[in-house]
Amino acid sequence: MPVIRACKSCGQKNRITAIHLADTGRCGTCKNPIPPLNEPLPVDPALFDEIVQTARVPILVDFWAEWCGPCRAAAPEVARTSADLAGQAIVLKVDTELHPQLSARFNVRGIPNFAVFSRGKLIQQQAGLVGHDVMEAWLRSAATTPS
Repeated sequence: MPVIRACKSCGQKNRITAIHLADTGRCGTCKNPIPPLNEPLPVDPALFDEIVQTARVPILVDFWAEWCGPCRAAAPEVARTSADLAGQAIVLKVDTELHPQLSARFNVRGIPNFAVFSRGKLIQQQAGLVGHDVMEAWLRSAATTPS
């Protein structure tokens, strides 16, 4: 299940497979580079599973809901983490209202709730608002965790 990303140069929509979200690609039309994913990606359970199982870089998952004030406060920190670690990590967003089965799978009881995955495994999980510096430290640590 590819992710559709628009080329910033020509606007062409390109399919990027989950395994290549942290890589620099090329537009199928104009051949200009498509940079690694640098913003949080909203996912459903199928795309979540595919990315977590195939990604070659650590993943931060933000479990959130639209009505949640602390989740809205965390959003800029989550976005900054994604931009700061583009190519080194992937940031996913799971709307707990749209995908309650996914939040139940990870026993999410309070939001925002952050989970870090590496090589398909849950490395750590924490509820509550944290800054981008903490999120980035989690991801850097996960990158050096042996499998």
